[in-house]
Amino acid sequence: MADLVTERSGVPVLVCGDEGAPIASTRDALDVIGAAFSRADVVAVPVGRLDERFFALRTGLAGEIMQKFVNYRVRLVVVGDISGHVAASTALRDLVFESNRGSQVWFVADLGELDTRLG
Repeated sequence: MADLVTERSGVPVLVCGDEGAPIASTRDALDVIGAAFSRADVVAVPVGRLDERFFALRTGLAGEIMQKFVNYRVRLVVVGDISGHVAASTALRDLVFESNRGSQVWFVADLGELDTRLG
């Protein structure tokens, strides 16, 4: 599936396809934000599109990417199973917990959970 803007629970969402370019830098994040800009309020990125360094918080990549989305006022949703990453990192578990309490960055298991959160 290619990246596609669709309405989910009344909100325009750029749903990124599994086979798209990896998001491994802030430049990659800006490319995705650019694709969403003025067309979608939310970007849903499958876990497989994120570089593994995103989940190793010591690299700073997650913080840099998340900050770009916040700066451009585009919500980021990471979609998929990250249980292995969370089990290996207390810091990541805490980040996911705190992010999911807010409205700017969410981690969800699937698009159905995203729909529920948006509704």
